[in-house]
Amino acid sequence: MPGNRKLPRCPQPARFALAHSPPRRDLQAQDGASLLRRIIQYHIPTIRMKNTLLCLSLFFAAFSIPFAELSMPNFFGDHMVLQAGKPVKLWGTAEPEATVAVQFAGKTFSTESNVEGKWSLHLPAMLVDAEGQPLQVVSGKDRLNFQDVLLGEVWLASGQSNMEWPLERVDPEREAIMAADLPEVRFFQAQRTTAASPQSDVPGTWTVSHPETAAKYSAVAYFFARKLNAELGVPVGILQCAWGGKPVETFTSRDALITTPSGASQIMNHDKQVAAYDEAEARANYEKALAAHETAKKQWEATPKEERKSRAPRPPRMQRDPALIAGRPATIWNGMVHPFVGYAVRGAIWYQGESNRRQPNDYEELFSVMINDWRAQWGDDFRFLWAQLANFQQPVTEPGTNDGWAVIQDHQRRCLKLPKTGMAVINDIGDANDIHPKNKKDVGERLARWALADDYGQDVIQSGPLYKSHTIEGDEVIVSFDYPAEGLKVRDGSALKHFEIKDAEGTWHWADAEIDGSRVVISNRKVSQPTAARYAWAANPEGANLINSEGLPASLFTTE
Repeated sequence: MPGNRKLPRCPQPARFALAHSPPRRDLQAQDGASLLRRIIQYHIPTIRMKNTLLCLSLFFAAFSIPFAELSMPNFFGDHMVLQAGKPVKLWGTAEPEATVAVQFAGKTFSTESNVEGKWSLHLPAMLVDAEGQPLQVVSGKDRLNFQDVLLGEVWLASGQSNMEWPLERVDPEREAIMAADLPEVRFFQAQRTTAASPQSDVPGTWTVSHPETAAKYSAVAYFFARKLNAELGVPVGILQCAWGGKPVETFTSRDALITTPSGASQIMNHDKQVAAYDEAEARANYEKALAAHETAKKQWEATPKEERKSRAPRPPRMQRDPALIAGRPATIWNGMVHPFVGYAVRGAIWYQGESNRRQPNDYEELFSVMINDWRAQWGDDFRFLWAQLANFQQPVTEPGTNDGWAVIQDHQRRCLKLPKTGMAVINDIGDANDIHPKNKKDVGERLARWALADDYGQDVIQSGPLYKSHTIEGDEVIVSFDYPAEGLKVRDGSALKHFEIKDAEGTWHWADAEIDGSRVVISNRKVSQPTAARYAWAANPEGANLINSEGLPASLFTTE
C-alpha cells in the first residue's frame, strides 16, 4: 500500500459503481442534483422552507469546497513503474494555490496548485533504473511517500475476458505461477468500475510479480511483460483495465463514439433509457417483487420434496441505473480507462471483439475510433497492439460461409492501416469448444514480437503472413504477403488448405493454392473468371496451414 497516503475528505460529485460490491443506492456517490433530491426525499421531508433554503446553501457550499489535503490517484503508489525515456506526468490535489514539490532520483521538481487545488508537473525523461527508489511529494505539512519506484517500460492492457483471464487458469497453470517470481514485473490491476462521467481515479494497487500475486494477473499481459523483461532486461509495468463480456463501445469515450453512425445511435438509445430511469419506481417495483418472492419461497419450502416440480424460486433483482451498467456506451471508459489518461506509457495491448460478433460490420470503424481517441486523450501517438480473435466453434466444411467471427477478424486485420499498430494472429491456438482458450503464453509472446521489433529495435519477425495486395491474371488470383520472413511455407508439409475463390456469378469454391516465394497463386479449374479470393474465412478454419519460415500463422483475408 502507498506510504502515508492521505485520502480526500469527500468524493468527487459523480455517479459511479464498483462491480461485485454494489453500494446502497441512497449512499452511492451521485451528481449534486440527484444527491440533493435524495436528501430532500428521504431525510428532510418535514422541514420548513426557511430551513430548506439554509440546507440548500450549506449543501452547495460543501460541494464548492476544494480538496484541502495532498492527494494523488491510486496508481501513483508503492512499487509503481514510471515510463523511462519519456517525460512523466504526476498530478493530484492539494491546498489551493500551494507549492507542491516532488523529490525523486536525487532531484526536486516543484509546481503550484491552482485555485481549485489541482496540480500537475512533468518529470524529465529519465533512463531505465531497476533499483527501487523513493518518490516523495510534499506540500506544506502534507507529504506522500512512495517506495520502491522503478523506471522502465509501461503498457496499458485492456479488453474483455480473454485479456482479463488470470494466470491461475492457463495451461500449465502451476508451472506458470511458480515461475512468476519476477521482481522487475509489476501490475496495477484496476478494480471493475463503471461511471456515468469520466473519473479521475480508480481503485487498485501496484503489486510485484510473485507466485502469490501473479495468479490473478492477466495471463496475456503477464506473458507479454515477462517476454519484454527477459529480452530487454528492463522493468515492465502493466496497467490492467479489462472487463469480460463487454463490447468495444464501452471502452470508448462518448465524444468519440458520437462521431460514428453506430456509436451515435447507441448513445441516443442509451440517453433515452437513462432519462426514463426512475430510482424510486425501480425500488418500489423491486420491493413488490421481493414480497412476492418471499411468499412463493415459503410456499415452495412448505411443499414436500417429493412433490416439488421446480427448483427454489430465484430472488428478484432491482433494475439498475442504465448510466452505470457495464457494457453501455463509455461506462468502462469513464470508470476504468479515463483515470489513467496522462500516465506515461509506451503503448497498449488489447484483446477484445467476441462481444461485437453479432453486429460485426461496424467493428472496423468503432475500433479505429477507439484507438485514435485513446491516443488523442493521452496526447501521444503510442503503439497499439491487439490479438486477433482465436479460432472457435465447430470447423467449417463448406465454402462460402459468412460468419460474424470471421468478419470481426478481418476488421481487426484492416485496422492495421492505422500507424504504429500490430496484430497477433492466433487462429492456430484456439479451442473449438471454449471461447477462452487456455494457451495465453503464445498470445502474449506474439504481441511482444511487435513491441520488440517496432519499439525496441530488435531483429524479430513481428508476425505471420499478412495480406498485402493481389492481382487477377486469367483464371488465377495471385496474392502477395507482408512478413514472409525467409519464405512462405506449409505447416504440415501437405497442400495448402482453406483457400476459396469466387466465380463471376458470386459463388465461392474451394481452391487450389501454391506458394511462389512471398506470393500464393490461387485457382480452381472450374472457375475461369475469378473475381476474388480469401483464406481461412471461418470462425474455426481447421486445417488452415499457411505460415512463414518462423512458424507463425497467416491471418485470414479476403481480396474483396
